[in-house]
Amino acid sequence: MDRRQFFLTAGTGPALLAAPQDPFERDIIPAPDEPAEWPRWRQALKAWRMEMKRKLGYRDALYRRRDFDWVRSAYSCCFAMLCDQAVYDPRDGRYTLDSFLQEGIENFGGYDSLVLWHAYPRIGLDARNQFDFYRDMPGGLAGLRRLIGACHRRGVRAFIDYNPWDTGTRREGMSDLDALIGMLKALHADGIFLDTMNKGSAEFRARLDAVKPGIVLEGEGALPLANIHDHHMSWAQWFKDSPVPGVLRNKWFERRHMQHQIARWNRDHTAELHTAWMNGSGMLVWENVFGSWVGWSRRDRSILRSMLPVQRRYARLFSGEGWTPLVPARQRDVYASLWEDGALRLWTLVNRSQDAVEGDLIEAEPQAGARYFDLIAGRELKGPVLAGRIRPRGIAAFLAAPGGALGSDFPRFLSAQARLDARADFDPAFPARTAVLLSAAPASGPLAFDMKVEFRVRELGFYEPQHEHFAGPGPHPLHGRITFERRVSLARFAADPEVVTNRQYARFLQASRYKPRHPENFLRHWSGGRPPSGGEDDPVVYVDLNDARAYARWAGKRLPTEEEWHYAAQSPGLIRGKVWEWTESERSDGRTRFAILRGGSRYRAAGSVWYMDGGPQPAHFAAKVLLMWPGLDRCATVGFRCVVSQ
Repeated sequence: MDRRQFFLTAGTGPALLAAPQDPFERDIIPAPDEPAEWPRWRQALKAWRMEMKRKLGYRDALYRRRDFDWVRSAYSCCFAMLCDQAVYDPRDGRYTLDSFLQEGIENFGGYDSLVLWHAYPRIGLDARNQFDFYRDMPGGLAGLRRLIGACHRRGVRAFIDYNPWDTGTRREGMSDLDALIGMLKALHADGIFLDTMNKGSAEFRARLDAVKPGIVLEGEGALPLANIHDHHMSWAQWFKDSPVPGVLRNKWFERRHMQHQIARWNRDHTAELHTAWMNGSGMLVWENVFGSWVGWSRRDRSILRSMLPVQRRYARLFSGEGWTPLVPARQRDVYASLWEDGALRLWTLVNRSQDAVEGDLIEAEPQAGARYFDLIAGRELKGPVLAGRIRPRGIAAFLAAPGGALGSDFPRFLSAQARLDARADFDPAFPARTAVLLSAAPASGPLAFDMKVEFRVRELGFYEPQHEHFAGPGPHPLHGRITFERRVSLARFAADPEVVTNRQYARFLQASRYKPRHPENFLRHWSGGRPPSGGEDDPVVYVDLNDARAYARWAGKRLPTEEEWHYAAQSPGLIRGKVWEWTESERSDGRTRFAILRGGSRYRAAGSVWYMDGGPQPAHFAAKVLLMWPGLDRCATVGFRCVVSQ
């Protein structure tokens, strides 16, 4: 009987049987439903591993290098949007890394690495490429290097990301790989996250070793077995497990390979947590998903907080050869993996049910001198029958070891686990956020109309901080169109027929002596404080919201609200489409600031669906843009017009 036939007869469930694929080619190798089949399943796993290593001529030289030892304990990775207000405070104009990492400790048990995300979903608004976005961060590359240095001082590794689809913006005059190598050298980063890629080329690895020791590649998709030897990490994104917990294919193949479980639109992360716990692998923490809020529940945070100290303390065990998946457990819906190294034995357990489980859970084979511990509750047990309580959808961990193998700091570790367990909160509710308009709402009045606004469906969402389409089933596919309609009444106002020009803005500067707090990229297209020759009557660009507001105040006017812009755009006398236009629509949910642009522009980045909207747009079309700081918010394609109340 071949492997595939074995799985078809082992009762893996109808959803899994429907797939024609060899189970050993799946991201998670499914487990049989019946415990009687588990020993044969484990033998099949061992045989497959040996066969594939022989077939691939597998060499583990990179995993044996000491400069990559940090990977084994890098269980918790945080996807950090650099525009997140928890990472950068726009009021104080500074990165807030210390408080961000401290909150990560309090909420999630701390981060071992950060992905410093920068460009998408803003890229494409003008011609700046992905490398320009890093250059235009607060303080430039030197500021980012200091940020990464602060990460290192706290024992946190930092990744930059690479967007291979960015082919339609400004070119660097060199290959992307050369640009990436230069960025790594400038920033002293520890790895590259390969956006939309499951692997990098062999040339990546050779070039990375010339930068500094220990730089890793982490792909977004399922990493092919043939590339595990030179990719120390990978995302386990949207991997579907079997009802009885299966085995991560890549982790089973190479125990030292670190996979980070992630299903970024899920509001229930227990499936990913179970996979990580049963497989000795990691988790990706991602709450600000490109500007959409997908916060973790108290329950899921509590589970991860209890997991991570165990994983980090016993990282050598979880990356070693003594892994036995699906050892017998004594309670229904409870499953266990066993990890062994000499006299040290550790069981990781998950409760698949929505009810708490209590009583005898594992029977350990007696060993002379062994002591037994519940590592989640933080207490010693009698043994060898190990009893405890697992909360609904929760986890457990038991340790059996002679006293001399525990370590002098073990009592302190156990006490810390007990404190974490005492503060655990298993409320599964979604921690919703609401976006608040930061400027005054438009005054109501006699101008009443039905406002229909169309957006392209993008991952940053719309007016609210969570994108319901991605959180659950919906009728609007990604990159399609969606329309919002609401009844609006406005007070009377008059709108300028055209956007403000370079000539007009020059008069304002001469009269007001206005100087922005952050001058980076302010009127970048000017030279020597003067508008470009021949372009005096072109729209002024490279101004942010505050630069536009300052002009409007000087002129005795103001920026239009989005509703006013929409109403005025119905007039044939209003000229639009040359540049995107700021509206008085700034909102924040406490983590993401954004504004709504209207009008469209002459520029359109071509070659990828991931770019921001470009080109002239109909009057009813709107684009959401994430805000960070003036140096980034000032763009070559965004200007403004003014209105005056009547």
